[in-house]
Amino acid sequence: MELIQQGIKQGLISFDNEQKQITYIHQNKRRNYTNPEEQVQAKTFLKLVLEYGYPVERIQQFVSVTMGTTTKEADIIVYEDHQHTKPYIIVECKNHDITENEFKQAIDQAFSYAHALAGTTKFIWITKGNKEEFYRFDKEKDLKISEANIPYFGENTVKKYKYAKGREYKNSKGERVKTSDLKGVTESELTRVFKQAHDALWDGGKLNPSQAFDELDKLIFCKVWDEKETLKGNPYQFQIISEYVDNEEKNLEALKQRINALYEQGKKYDPEIFNKPIDLSKEKIKSIVEYFQSISFSNTDLDSKGKAFETFLGTYFRGEFGQFFTPRNVVKFIVDVLPITNRDRVLDTSCGSGGFLLYCLDKIRNQADQYFELPNDKVDHFRYWHDFAEKQLFGIEISDQISRVAKMNMIIHDDGHTNVVTFDGLEFIENIANKTKNQGFIENSFDFIVTNPPFGSTIKQSEKYYMNIGNKNTPYYDFSIKEMHWIDSRIKAKNALVIRDNQSTEILFVEQIHKFLKIDGYAAIVLPDGILTNSSLQYVREGIEEKFRIIAVISLPQTTFTHTGAGVKSSVLFLKKYSPKKTEEIRRIKQNLQDKLSQQYQLVKILEQWDKDKKIALKRLKNVSNVEEQKKTINEEFTDKINNFKEELEELYQTQKRERLENYPIFMAIADNIGFDATGRTIPQNDLIEISEELRRFIQSIKLEQTDFFL
Repeated sequence: MELIQQGIKQGLISFDNEQKQITYIHQNKRRNYTNPEEQVQAKTFLKLVLEYGYPVERIQQFVSVTMGTTTKEADIIVYEDHQHTKPYIIVECKNHDITENEFKQAIDQAFSYAHALAGTTKFIWITKGNKEEFYRFDKEKDLKISEANIPYFGENTVKKYKYAKGREYKNSKGERVKTSDLKGVTESELTRVFKQAHDALWDGGKLNPSQAFDELDKLIFCKVWDEKETLKGNPYQFQIISEYVDNEEKNLEALKQRINALYEQGKKYDPEIFNKPIDLSKEKIKSIVEYFQSISFSNTDLDSKGKAFETFLGTYFRGEFGQFFTPRNVVKFIVDVLPITNRDRVLDTSCGSGGFLLYCLDKIRNQADQYFELPNDKVDHFRYWHDFAEKQLFGIEISDQISRVAKMNMIIHDDGHTNVVTFDGLEFIENIANKTKNQGFIENSFDFIVTNPPFGSTIKQSEKYYMNIGNKNTPYYDFSIKEMHWIDSRIKAKNALVIRDNQSTEILFVEQIHKFLKIDGYAAIVLPDGILTNSSLQYVREGIEEKFRIIAVISLPQTTFTHTGAGVKSSVLFLKKYSPKKTEEIRRIKQNLQDKLSQQYQLVKILEQWDKDKKIALKRLKNVSNVEEQKKTINEEFTDKINNFKEELEELYQTQKRERLENYPIFMAIADNIGFDATGRTIPQNDLIEISEELRRFIQSIKLEQTDFFL
């Protein structure tokens, strides 16, 4: 918009009151500005005048060009003279959303204009706003050579580089050459670039979407690396450069070599991100460089980068992998309410694309803003959040591809990817540390764990050894053991340890989180409601109450994951880890109560007597005609009788257990709306905002050991 405002101020363009019609004042041409292509053309015209310095008298728009028996309209022609007799630059403008093939057609169209016009045309510029190509043209020699730019007014040659850090560089003669620098972009612009660059690689199926995404990831890595490593006063390498004046193939090869060099440099510094070389043709690399070369990731607003990348990820991964990433409103809510500081160790045990890690990093950046004044305290500000990102923030992701995405997501957000590893988050913790060569993954060491473990998957005993025994020939996971109900254990002989055939991943992750947390550490976990409500999962709830102090249960709407393709009703469970002593104390209280109830209600004696009564009743059926039917009836009657007795005893146990265990308050809330509907469309209602204010205060009261929050 800055360019448009400058054009209005200098009398180059004007608009009607509704901004629907634009008038190019010098030619007195009125056009429809709601047309996206017209918006690109208006900005390109203004660039020619305001940035390249061409006199408006030498620029003509909407020029009729005779091509054989047909007449077409060239968008913009810049002439060498005021009389418009010597075409110098031909410009073809297209709207942002055209495909790669349509862009190639636009290139051919521009060259056809050049061939049809007088032989003085020297340069061709094709642009769709977020991607542009420049060519040097010679009709007699039939040359079609890529250039970094077009000449500025008064210059006969093209500068070798279009972009340099600090807007200038030294040429081979030691002269300072003025250039453009990279610019930040909006969220919508960056989202469009991500998608169109991916589509350019995919190219209608020539690469599968997964391959295209991997290769795009590599090139974005090169782009970000180039931005960070280029010194002020030097040109960037991630750009089209005017090198060979007569050989386009050499230009393409030189570009490929530069990009591969950036990639190899970055890999030396960060070998964990990519383990395969760039696998793209020279032409594909050129196309992606053109999309990103003018963009400054470092100067693009952090939130815009995050939203753009997440929007692209959400669209891509839903279609390709069925990944159900946690909605940003839920992530923000969880991170906001937890008292995380830059001194805390934070982990996501199944980090996906890194959403929780990014919000934790952003939280610490905001804290730095409160402590340090920019730009005076720039170094201290940087150290405050960057040390946290480098040393305190950890993530585990089992998928190699998604793990790389998480790292790239962190890099785009100005780092914090160092401790994101590709590994099974349910593995023995010492194996995670040793096999990833990251010794930061330590049992009982994390202050906070924030995560949304995968729902619905199961781990089979036959497939994963950690479902069976641990390092000391005891089960690594308590939740992998098929324990006998406490009532049954009083009336049946206990056999050897029985391991479940399989177990849900989310249940195992709850226990792994307990292993990772330090005593009094906090966890916030998105879990399916079945864990909280299904009678068959009572043993899981029993285990949770033994291992954790339950802080809060926040019920999310059924539609939370609907727009990602999942319909599981879920809640956020906030927990605080007990000490081993406290856990044993709770288990002892429960054990004593179970023993007491068994004795008080003569559990064994009654059930043995009922068993005898059933056998007697069955013996009496010897002379009954419909004996099988009567047996079935007697068996069902005694089974119902025993089950009713067990249910009554279990209910009594749960009631008395609540009386004997510590009676602490639990924060419970229902969020009917969380800022978007079932389609993912943003809505104004977000109950999490109000809930977060109260929950934050509640967690703080627990931390300060206050007991009067609800009084």
